[in-house]
Amino acid sequence: MPVGQKSPTEPAESSGQIDTLRIREQLQRLLAHPLFANSKRYPALLAYAVEQTLLGNAAELKERSIGVEVFGRAPSYDANADPVVRITAGEVRKRLTQYYYDPTHRGELILELPTGSYVPAFREPERAPEPAPVSIPVEIEAEAAPATPPAPSRLWRFRWVLVAGAGMVVALAGAAGVLAGLRYRSEPPPPSNIDRFWGPVTSSVNPTTFCLGEPAKNIDVGSINSLDTTVSNPKPEPLYFRLHYSGNLALADVITLTRTVAALASRHKAFRVVPASEASFGQLREGPFVLIGAFDNIWTLRVTQKLRFGFESKDGVALLVDRKSRTKTTWATAWDLPYQKLSRDYAIVARIHDKTTGQPVIIAAGISEEGTEAAGEILYNPEYLESLLAKAPRDWEEKNMEAVIETQVIEGHPGPPNILAVETW
Repeated sequence: MPVGQKSPTEPAESSGQIDTLRIREQLQRLLAHPLFANSKRYPALLAYAVEQTLLGNAAELKERSIGVEVFGRAPSYDANADPVVRITAGEVRKRLTQYYYDPTHRGELILELPTGSYVPAFREPERAPEPAPVSIPVEIEAEAAPATPPAPSRLWRFRWVLVAGAGMVVALAGAAGVLAGLRYRSEPPPPSNIDRFWGPVTSSVNPTTFCLGEPAKNIDVGSINSLDTTVSNPKPEPLYFRLHYSGNLALADVITLTRTVAALASRHKAFRVVPASEASFGQLREGPFVLIGAFDNIWTLRVTQKLRFGFESKDGVALLVDRKSRTKTTWATAWDLPYQKLSRDYAIVARIHDKTTGQPVIIAAGISEEGTEAAGEILYNPEYLESLLAKAPRDWEEKNMEAVIETQVIEGHPGPPNILAVETW
């Protein structure tokens, strides 16, 4: 289909109204940025989707076709058991948003991958309105104030942040060369490490319990005794992320659950989901369990209480502490910090054998929801798990493992997890 025509799947403002040269130049800016250049899968999917759209093949950009053409999957592969395309597309969307949020990219053509679609859309950047002409007397000196760029949208999860900015120009010849290098069938993602990480859980013949936090029932950390098996009069604490839950479960915990449970569902392993307040000590002794959430999950606080990295709350501050550090290293967030001002969050990712219950445990727990969601990504995204294992010994599979991660938060949405510290024993 000629670029000037629209297909039924083409967005309202797409390549039909924007010169293909500019689109390819903008694509190369994106692919050269560290958000994409440091990966194989993300630039491969983005470049393929853009090129196919420019060639008029947007209607053929489906999950299965991308899995086959970009990631080398067999035509009959099970997309539910191997969600590589969905995971990669989600990361591409996140990284595009982070790229355009940076004001140094003001004025660049905006390329986005709409949620629920693999067909990219192309937009002109938003521009500040031209100031109305003003008549100024000759004898009066005046200096026009610079135009203030529009404030970024706060509806992060429902539409893309469109930010104006200025950028460089890349030659078309160089762009075509890079695209040619990216149109390959990359090696399949390393599911072996995902399998190995989840091995102690998936190898059990007993059902796995997913234990989720409850923001409406926050726990007083100082009252917890790791040897107790009952909760007595927990005192609620004014956590700012109490505002972000669905029903009795935190939204980020539910998101993490739906993504990590695939490790068991794809292997037809039985599991159950219970809120922390309803998970009994007896239930947790029956089989492996996965703990999601920190300060709103009493079992996470108990299990991590004697580990090197754990959670504490002091003087209105939520802390993730390194108990072995001579300087008592801490990563902190104030409870009363306005949610809109949260810029970083911290979390624990762990895979241990819990001596109290005698069961293998996997933990994804952040100080706030964003940390939990970022920690959960390590449990199902092969690339993020690789970043963790790169800092672990070669025989990590035979050891307990606990790590501290950091994530940048932009308008309530976590960025990629960054590994700060790892402990194995």
